[in-house]
Amino acid sequence: MRVLLAEDDDLLGAGIRVGLGQQGFLVDWVRDGFAASCELQTGIYQAMILDLGLPRQDGMDVLRQARAYKIKTPILVLTARDAVNARVAGLDAGADDYIVKPVDLYELAARLRALIRRAHHQVEPVLHIGRIGIDPAAHRVFVDGQVIDLAAREYDLLHALMLNAGRVLNRTQLEQHLYSWGEEISSNAIEVHIHHLRRKLPPKTIETVRGVGYLMPKRAASSLSYEAAS
Repeated sequence: MRVLLAEDDDLLGAGIRVGLGQQGFLVDWVRDGFAASCELQTGIYQAMILDLGLPRQDGMDVLRQARAYKIKTPILVLTARDAVNARVAGLDAGADDYIVKPVDLYELAARLRALIRRAHHQVEPVLHIGRIGIDPAAHRVFVDGQVIDLAAREYDLLHALMLNAGRVLNRTQLEQHLYSWGEEISSNAIEVHIHHLRRKLPPKTIETVRGVGYLMPKRAASSLSYEAAS
């Protein structure tokens, strides 16, 4: 899951990026509001963590602008502004959640997973499509109830396809789900990951739409159900 972090405190930003990275998130980090607005408009992110006290453009302006532009990315405000009226203003401006610093990284990760679930109309923490289940909190994948071993990129690819079941994702969209800034991407990286992933999943789990991209088929999405992990 790729998230955008807008935080001007170097120590805190580095800690969040490392801590969330250890929990399976890809974190792109910007340090001012102008960069945050630009990146939010051009990048593909599952969620955003937004500090309000940013240089160049205040976080509240970033938030209002994002919602004015109809950007639907879930936004979690992380700030030292702990007054009730500040929390109310942030939520009313379009924030999906609001946490006052300091923050526990495990709680932050859990809140991000909850926001991403809601954005994709999920109810329970484990997503099931057909014979496949995925548990983002535990970073595990199940086929017929049995855990299977996936490489990190394979897991991220499968999660992106399951979150968008029934929708075709092209190579660029998948690359933006799987890679952070500065990572080298080979020209056939997505095809290689798809090949390895298909070998570990039931037949016809992932379909190729020639000249367009890949998808979890609509028929699988129609049998979608959600269950808590046992």
